[in-house]
Amino acid sequence: MTDTHIAIRTVNQDGNETYFRIKKTTVLSKLMNAYCEKNGLRRDSVRFIFNGVRIKDQHTANDLKLQDQDVIDVMLEQLGGK
Repeated sequence: MTDTHIAIRTVNQDGNETYFRIKKTTVLSKLMNAYCEKNGLRRDSVRFIFNGVRIKDQHTANDLKLQDQDVIDVMLEQLGGK
């Protein structure tokens, strides 16, 4: 693996892991869209969190200082109840 690519794990609330290999300069919306497509989820139904910070579409791995083998948490969007 080169210095321009890193391996990232996503972990959902059930503990299921998905692995991605991305460039450090790729916008993370690509990873988030790929995750949702792979898992049959609507993009607006999940949040992606790294170190307590919600990841925005325009963030890159460099922006968030993601390192090889870092973990992104995937949470289902919580909607208010009655």
